[in-house]
Amino acid sequence: MAPRKRPEAPKTPSVAARLRSKRSPRELEPEAKKLRVKGSGSSRRYDSGCLWAGLASLQVPPPSSSIVRALHQYKLGKAAWPSLQQGLQQSFLHSLASYRIFQKAAPFDRRATSLAWHPTHPSTLAVGSKGGDIMLWNFGIKEKPTFIKGIGAGGSITALKFNLLNTNQFFASSMEGTTRLQDFKGNTLRVFTSSDTCNVWFCSLDVSANSRMVVTGDNVGHVILLNTDGKELWNLRMHKKKVTHLALNPCCDWLLATASVDQTVKLWDLRQIRGKASFLYSLPHRHPVNSACFSPDGARLLTTDQKSEIRIYSASQWDCPLDLIPHPHRHFQHLTPIKATWHPRYNLIVVGRYPDPNFKSCAPYELRTIDVFDGSSGKMMCQLYDPESSGIISLNEFNPIGDTLASAMGYHILIWSQEEAKPWDENETH
Repeated sequence: MAPRKRPEAPKTPSVAARLRSKRSPRELEPEAKKLRVKGSGSSRRYDSGCLWAGLASLQVPPPSSSIVRALHQYKLGKAAWPSLQQGLQQSFLHSLASYRIFQKAAPFDRRATSLAWHPTHPSTLAVGSKGGDIMLWNFGIKEKPTFIKGIGAGGSITALKFNLLNTNQFFASSMEGTTRLQDFKGNTLRVFTSSDTCNVWFCSLDVSANSRMVVTGDNVGHVILLNTDGKELWNLRMHKKKVTHLALNPCCDWLLATASVDQTVKLWDLRQIRGKASFLYSLPHRHPVNSACFSPDGARLLTTDQKSEIRIYSASQWDCPLDLIPHPHRHFQHLTPIKATWHPRYNLIVVGRYPDPNFKSCAPYELRTIDVFDGSSGKMMCQLYDPESSGIISLNEFNPIGDTLASAMGYHILIWSQEEAKPWDENETH
């Protein structure tokens, strides 16, 4: 007599499968809220959670045991530094499960367009808006942020950088037609560039404190290099169209990356600029490019196009992408362009998702998450999501310590952290 077959246990669909089922967003809301991490004393208004993508198969050890073991093995000489780094990164990924929005502000009457963390105060953030307003916000204290009023329409702050030589000052480029140095009292200390026509404005900016250089790009393809005293060193048309992003390499600041709407990213040696054709490498893309960011160690370059691709390039072969990551983040006129950024300490990439029904892997009612990718494999490691802040998140930057994330979602500034959620009145930031 043949042995009886054991009845199979009914399969329970995963959270991801339930979220991707064909139901309306209103029906999906209870499911999303179940994903929030509850904590003692948490405020429901700012409670949030993490969606984990594919982590069921990733064996991440508990943070304490993985760090202790990795440090012990490294001290004994049984593990190399990369192994220790990997253990620390896995521990950090494990901690992202408890990240939630614990501060939230909507200080502007137009959308946020730029973010910059203070280099030495890990709870202080500068934010610029489409109307030219700038806010300095120390969310660690319950005081009103410093607020500099802009000109309104046409004053969009396109880039912000703190002055590392005096952190009470900052550099800003804007659609107002200037690149300038200001303080947080609203005083303009130096104007580096000023266009003579309303048809030219400045879209990008970077600064080197070591070499005392300021570099800025405009909407018609020019890149201008100046010293911090305001003297212009050169002004060249390096691209055919708008220069959307500039980045000086953090380890060798003579290496400049420029990204443009002309569908290219170019690498330049500032010591050997002879003209618009003197670039080291030209990296063609299939679509206009929003950004090009060097990794903290300067060895890799991360680019974000205006449609569905993130690329990673390596110093070992700049002219050929190391990895291509398909990712929906399409562009339209009234959205702050989505830009992927590096984590300051780990080999991780963070970027906002704008679901696209034409994207190959798009699921029904896909959520507008913040996606975290491994910078080596290109694998999605996790997704952050708050059902009460479910808009398109264009900008994401970790603070220099790497434990707090700032995001720009339309008019809102979101602060994600492991810390206990604290009640916060949005009206206090107006």
